[in-house]
Amino acid sequence: MEDLPAPPRHSVPPTTTSPTAGPAGAPPSALTVGELRSSGHPHRSVRAELRENLVALMRTDAVRFPGIVGFDETVLPQVERAILAGHDIVFLGERGQGKTRLIRTLIYLLDEWSPAVAGCEINDHPYAPVCGRCRALAAERGDDLPIAWRHRSERFGEKLATPDTSVGDLIGDVDPVKVAEGRTLGDPETVHYGLVPRTNRGIFSVNELPDLAERIQVSLLNVLEERDIQVRGYLLRLPLDLLLVASANPEDYTNRGRIITPLKDRFGAEVRTHYPLVLADELDLIRQEAVISWAGSSLGAPELADHLLEVVARFTRLVRDAPQVDQRSGVSARLAVAAAETVAASAVRRAALTGEDTPTARVVDLSSIVPAVRGKIEFDQLEEGREDEVLALLLRRAIAETFRARLAGADLSGLQNRFDSDGPVETGDLVPAAELLRRVGPVPGLAAILNRLGVDGAESPGLAAAALELAMEGLHLNRRLGKEELPGRTVYGGP
Repeated sequence: MEDLPAPPRHSVPPTTTSPTAGPAGAPPSALTVGELRSSGHPHRSVRAELRENLVALMRTDAVRFPGIVGFDETVLPQVERAILAGHDIVFLGERGQGKTRLIRTLIYLLDEWSPAVAGCEINDHPYAPVCGRCRALAAERGDDLPIAWRHRSERFGEKLATPDTSVGDLIGDVDPVKVAEGRTLGDPETVHYGLVPRTNRGIFSVNELPDLAERIQVSLLNVLEERDIQVRGYLLRLPLDLLLVASANPEDYTNRGRIITPLKDRFGAEVRTHYPLVLADELDLIRQEAVISWAGSSLGAPELADHLLEVVARFTRLVRDAPQVDQRSGVSARLAVAAAETVAASAVRRAALTGEDTPTARVVDLSSIVPAVRGKIEFDQLEEGREDEVLALLLRRAIAETFRARLAGADLSGLQNRFDSDGPVETGDLVPAAELLRRVGPVPGLAAILNRLGVDGAESPGLAAAALELAMEGLHLNRRLGKEELPGRTVYGGP
């Protein structure tokens, strides 16, 4: 059995706040630049802000990247070095490795509140405004220049790169409405700023960077190096203060792919992500991400025993390593999450149809995984038409591995003897747990099996039935018990 170490300290419960969450506390009270100076507020660049806040968190051993699992010894040290160096970062990894999630956690390294000139489209700092409007306003109002406080959740910009993305979307373009109002084309205030300058003094992310057309990639060159922007024929030089991060698939992020070499050269750091390296991390990820609480449901929250979660985790890892699967596309961590949610949903369906009080997932629910996740996997062309067969085989292997890891050496002779003396037992995805326990009857040594699986059968008949089904399936997979599968029914102890 693989080692199952304690969860890494970077892991947090699934209630972590997302970058789009609202402010947690009240902003500071300063409303003018004079009041801001009186309060002693310092002016720091975004990179200095990230660096200093990261160092402060490292000194207290606090959580730096909430919700990130399995990257503690590999990816996160590289990210921390890049931030300390003040580098723009590109994250390279196959689909479903948590690149976007990791990028979004970077906002937690920003100050909770940051001042900006009130009404400024590009969030100029009150001490050093850069756009023409704010410089004129600062000269006119002096210490009475009004300021607004921005929460760190507002300082994160994101764009999913698509082939139809334009320079205007990212950088800016002439605003025809402002021109129609009577302003001349030479007036910089006729510019409508794009997403990048509107994220000035924050973090901007481009997901799937190589999907940008080459001419759009060129528009980012000045942003990454000279820190300014160019909009059509305007003589604009806005010294943008932002951290630019991007994500890409390694196969596309090459000279032979869809990325231009000068853009690659301007990123300060490349960070490779990966899928969970150990089973414990895969399990932590499923527990964190799978939405199986069903809060507010009249049926109550479905119970998903640890040994079933382990089957899902092992199945995911087996699919990821299977030679029949296209390794270049990868197998997303979302597969494991969707599988766990599907198993829980199968238990809820049974409870709704049979009147069970508490939905409890069992081994019979695991077969629902195969059709649910097939669309998340790209198979080798030689396996066309055999996809379900391959996945079903890998699922049986995952169950067998979990059985050996959890019940190896357990005395199952009582259960074996029950079938030798009393004959077969029929179960299925619509057989309630209480009915299954009644059909099996008393089994010597059942309490020891439940104890090995960490299940209290007296407290939950559903969990007792789930443990019993794992033991029966394990005996079958080890050729110690017959099994016959029919549509919606499974007969253990049959021919």
